[in-house]
Parts: sequence; C-alpha cells; structure tokens
Amino acid sequence: MCIILFSYQNHPQYRFVVAANRDEYYQRPTAPASFWEDYPFFLAGRDLEKMGTWMGITKTGRFAAITNYRDPSVLLADARSRGELVSDYLIGHDSPDAYLKKVKNNSRSYQGFNLLVGDLEHLWYYSWLSNSIDEVTPGIHGLSNAELNTTWPKVEKGKQLLHSCLQKPTLNKDCLFEVLADEKQVKDESLPDTGVGIEWERILSPVFIASANYGTRSSTLMTIDYENRVTYTERTFLSSKEKAEEVSFTFATQT
Repeated sequence: MCIILFSYQNHPQYRFVVAANRDEYYQRPTAPASFWEDYPFFLAGRDLEKMGTWMGITKTGRFAAITNYRDPSVLLADARSRGELVSDYLIGHDSPDAYLKKVKNNSRSYQGFNLLVGDLEHLWYYSWLSNSIDEVTPGIHGLSNAELNTTWPKVEKGKQLLHSCLQKPTLNKDCLFEVLADEKQVKDESLPDTGVGIEWERILSPVFIASANYGTRSSTLMTIDYENRVTYTERTFLSSKEKAEEVSFTFATQT
C-alpha cells in the first residue's frame, strides 16, 4: 500500500473505516481480493511474484496493512519480501503488540516499511524508521511512505476528504472511492524531498498515482461496524484508471 487513510473508533456506526491505495508497477502480477485457497479464513489481494499481500482481514477480525518507507539511499540486496509481514500476522495467533515485538527484532531483514496490525479490540503501528511500536489512538489517521501522520500534502488532503465523507448522514462507498481517485499533483514548493528526484516526487504526490509503467493498482475500502460486521470492497486497475474489476465481500466476524 502507498496510502492508507483510516478512521479508528471515531464514527458512530463504524469502529474502523479504511480507504487505501496500493501502488505498484503495472507489470507485477497480482490477484484481486479473495479468500485464499491455502488460507481460506482470510481475505486479501495477493502479490503473485512473492505470494504475500499488502492488506487483509481474517474471519475473526485480525487486520494488517503495510506501506513501504521511501528512502532510496537504503537498499538491501537480499531483503525479504515485506508482504510476508502482513500474511504472517493474518495466519498467526499472536496479539498485535506481541507480533510487532517479533517484527521489531527482525526488522532489518526488510527494506523500509510501516506496518499496521490489529484485532477487534486494538490497533498497533510499527515504524521501521524509528524502530518503535505504538498503539493507535482514536481519530482520523493517514499513512503513506513516511511515518504515520507525517504531514505530506497527499496525506493531509486525504484525511480532510475522509473526514468530509464521515460527516455525511450515511457513509457511502462512492464518496470514499472519490477520495482515493484524486489525481491532482502537488505544487513543487509543497513536495517532500525523499531522494527520488523532482519528476518522481511530482508523479508520486497525488493520492491516485498514474504514470507510464507505475501507479495505483488497487483501491480498497473496508469497514467494521460495532456489531463486528465487515464489508471489504476492492477496485483493481490495469493501468492508469482503466478499471479491471470490482469485488466486494460482507461477513460477520467469528469469535
């Protein structure tokens, strides 16, 4: 994932609302969200190159999502796939904080990342940059390719737009998908400097990214209400905004 906007314990109807975009090279093979054949108790898209995932939830309400931390000056030749950090949590039984303690002890086996893991009671965040673990507080949050709630323009704008959707009498997916579809680039003077050069900073500045060979591959919405009912909807894209498929799942979590 390259941007995750979410409301946590901050809405009268939903304990958790997530709107997220995954950005990747168009040529990288990917399967849309489904309950996996080898792990039928959890729902996620799948990276068919490394067989991990970027975001998912189990039938018991275990949730995980990851973003890359952008720092081209730190590249590991033999790094493990970050997607396994999401799937390993979903497969396992550790509490969120216990799992992140294990991740912390082995974090330098991976390129930079941010990791959210939770269950129906708690949500925790791990920062690869600071090697720290924190419980997420109630509110509206944004996570892109820097630390949680870093004031990048796309993150700040996304949080504001998410807030606007949450103020409507009924939360609807069209409003949330419009947040994720925002392609407006940021003015040069407001761009972060992450070491990728000005042209790529421009390309990567919107919520929805589109370029010749890299961009937003999927937009995903997830809600969990106070009766622990999950709705998970994903739109996938072939290139730019050429929509390939939309899938949606609704289920009540199991204890």
